[in-house]
Amino acid sequence: MLAAYDLVWSSVTVVAFGLAVWGIVSLSRGASRLSSATALVWALVILLVPVLGPVSWLLAGRRAGVART
Repeated sequence: MLAAYDLVWSSVTVVAFGLAVWGIVSLSRGASRLSSATALVWALVILLVPVLGPVSWLLAGRRAGVART
């Protein structure tokens, strides 16, 4: 039987992976309004900073790419 910490770490891993996938999909949908360099930097942040990268993109990055009128 699995120990409680195995279940916790497995859950954390699944959540981190899900956030990364969600962040990359969101980035790819909105990449047309970002420069190539900006999109590349965000992709690297999303992939290399496990939880904070995708969360920062979802909270701040999507709004930063929107054209202001």
